[in-house]
Amino acid sequence: MKKLKKALYILALLFPVALFAQKEIVIEPANITMEVGQKKQINAYVMENGKKLNDPINLLSRARRSLTIDSTMMAHAIQPGTYDIVAVADGVRKTFQIKVNYPAIASIKIDDIPQKIYAGTSIALKYNVIDKSGATRDNVDVKFTSMYGNIAEVDDYGMVNTMIPGKATITVKAENITNTITVNVVANPIVKVQLEAEMTSARTGDVFHFKAKALDKNGKIIADAPIFYSFNGVSDNTSQSASGLIKNDGRFVADEAGKYTITASCGVASASKTVKIAPREVSRKIEMVGQGSVNDKHTSDFWVWEGIDGRDYAVTGTWGADGTAYFWDVTDPGSMIKIDSVQVDARTVNDVKISEDGKICVISREGASDRKNGLVIIDVSNPRDVEIISRFDENMTGGVHNVFLSGDYLYALSGGQKYYIIDIKDPKNPRAVSKFELDTPGHSIHDVWVEDGIAYSSNWGDGIQLVDVGNGIAGGSPENPKQFASYAYPNKANHASFPFRSPSTGKFYVIGGDEIFPYGLNTQKGGVNMAAGYLHVVDFTDLENPQEVARFEVPYAGSHNYWIEGETLYVAFYNGGVRVVDLSGELMGDLRKQGREIAWILPNDANGYTPNAPFTWGAQLHKGHVFFSDFNSGLWSAKLEPEKPKNTPIQVK
Repeated sequence: MKKLKKALYILALLFPVALFAQKEIVIEPANITMEVGQKKQINAYVMENGKKLNDPINLLSRARRSLTIDSTMMAHAIQPGTYDIVAVADGVRKTFQIKVNYPAIASIKIDDIPQKIYAGTSIALKYNVIDKSGATRDNVDVKFTSMYGNIAEVDDYGMVNTMIPGKATITVKAENITNTITVNVVANPIVKVQLEAEMTSARTGDVFHFKAKALDKNGKIIADAPIFYSFNGVSDNTSQSASGLIKNDGRFVADEAGKYTITASCGVASASKTVKIAPREVSRKIEMVGQGSVNDKHTSDFWVWEGIDGRDYAVTGTWGADGTAYFWDVTDPGSMIKIDSVQVDARTVNDVKISEDGKICVISREGASDRKNGLVIIDVSNPRDVEIISRFDENMTGGVHNVFLSGDYLYALSGGQKYYIIDIKDPKNPRAVSKFELDTPGHSIHDVWVEDGIAYSSNWGDGIQLVDVGNGIAGGSPENPKQFASYAYPNKANHASFPFRSPSTGKFYVIGGDEIFPYGLNTQKGGVNMAAGYLHVVDFTDLENPQEVARFEVPYAGSHNYWIEGETLYVAFYNGGVRVVDLSGELMGDLRKQGREIAWILPNDANGYTPNAPFTWGAQLHKGHVFFSDFNSGLWSAKLEPEKPKNTPIQVK
């Protein structure tokens, strides 16, 4: 022990800083609590060996939609919650938290209370708890009580059950705020329920529309009768029950083959119908055809097109590397050949797009050495000898993550906050003509896709944004973009959006995809990753009332980019490979459970940048082949066998 102490003493004399002095970031105050809307100055500095240094420090908020910190270390609380803040200085970093308190409750709003409720029936209270910031809260303990419980009682979840005619008062309380309403219970004239169905059999995933009518003793329809739908399913497999989904407007979809009994009830009156469900049987074989190997760096997005010479070509970007984009001849998908490349000042060429005439390519730049990130416009009339035409860097300092080409205009993200619309009629002299940016606190954007004069942008927490850029629906144009519809889903992870007008139903959907890395993202060579998130199918048929109606989710994998051709979806699911999905008919519920997955394929490559670690980025159908890029192994092609004849009849009543 004496020898060890002596050795440590000698080392301390020789290397005092290495042993005992260590840089440390100090945050004052240590415990930071704020109120919504408040601004607070944060004091952060570096200490070393008891001495305060003047090292510059950057404070980075990981939730800038909810809490922002500017270059002067001024924090601005936008939404309540607890947020991680990263302080970074030379050779040292520290993570600390800022807590933003929830505001007190201001009011409870109760809507759509019927003028009368029939005795023996139930209604669910529609209420919203509003705090002093104006936000609707769903994390508050709400209590319900009833006076004259012999007339109407209310349960812990706001369901009012009525017994006999009369008037009863219902009180809703959250914190110290209450709202009391009176319900009028009247005699129940309903003696019978009739239930009709448009079909008696179908396949899993097919949507039924049940219609129920409540009748009085004279056979008269009681139009305002509250009707509730339920079902019981028995699977054809070994399980005793079968899953599905029923909505209170009578829509029903089955997940499994079997028999399902659907019941419509109104008080003590009810009616039932049984339907037979067969398997969807859409699965097909898919086989790998070829690979364009990239094993010295990560591969990002890609695009396949027919060149002006009639041959087929592809362009692929690279990620976190040296700013290279590769060009390929893919006329023979089984023997894809790298034919040219360009290298630009960037670490990442995240996105690549080709013009409709096959003459112009645009690639994005991120991580430029001079911080002048932007776009590079390339002449690909001869893909074997591509030439850079021009660069566009104006307003692009923060980097261009994604781009889109539509006609004579280019749509380019800027700094993850907005997109600029750039006129490229003269590709040698591109010029910005407008921009689209939300005005919500901490807004951000990931992607934009343009189809039929509508730009579909993916704005993370602000969700899917539909903007008229020439369609005419809202009087917009590329020079004057007009937003006209939107939808935000709760997990705030909207990463991509793709429009889909169903040929078989005429319904207009937008499919929004998540991007979530719950286990972090290892981008180093040899890094193996697992993503999360899924596809949200949003029905935009009624633009003023979009509704999320279906989902496609792969367990333990996460969605990325995708493509729709006809009524088939081709989607990259990162570590889950490429998935091919049947979108025919009306969409509702869990599409994968319903057997709508046609095929899937994993690109394993023992010689990949990270060997045998599929991490597919995007998929595209081109001339009967499924092309896709993989983060760790380059460009791939696969072939899906032809569709099988549909031989399961649907019996119409």
